[in-house]
Amino acid sequence: MDAQEIDLLYRRYAPMVMRRCRRMLADGEQAMDATQEVFVRLMRFSEHLRGQYPSSLLYRMATNVCLNMIRDAGARPAGEPDSAERLARVAALDDPEPVGWARAMLDRIFDREPDSTREIAVMLYLDGMTLESVARATGLSVSGVRKRMRTLKEKLQNRGTWNAWNEQTI
Repeated sequence: MDAQEIDLLYRRYAPMVMRRCRRMLADGEQAMDATQEVFVRLMRFSEHLRGQYPSSLLYRMATNVCLNMIRDAGARPAGEPDSAERLARVAALDDPEPVGWARAMLDRIFDREPDSTREIAVMLYLDGMTLESVARATGLSVSGVRKRMRTLKEKLQNRGTWNAWNEQTI
């Protein structure tokens, strides 16, 4: 990837990366720092990256950068923002039993699905993005995003996973 390609990626995907960072960090200034860090890493490692699905790559990079920032903030001296509270909110670590169940259920749900399906589900259901935003971020059409989620739901219903998920979340 050359500088011009990275510039195009920044212009197209920086808002998506910023939304992800803002949602995870709950702080606009830190989110901006994280967004910049994502694109710095993109420049640094561009020779090793393939641009087939840049939105997925950038989304994953943003998540990792934010998680690293949250973890690193926990090692800071007193007086710094409390990262433990943010990490708990991001990871929902209030009660280990439901979290363990949820992780096992998610692994079961997505075990036979492409990574892009998991990313679409995260964008729609966790990040609250619109179908149009998800479609732009993934390069699919709105109907393609709908179809992907409808197909996932049908597979889950056929495997009995959907009912188990609903029973646990009610």
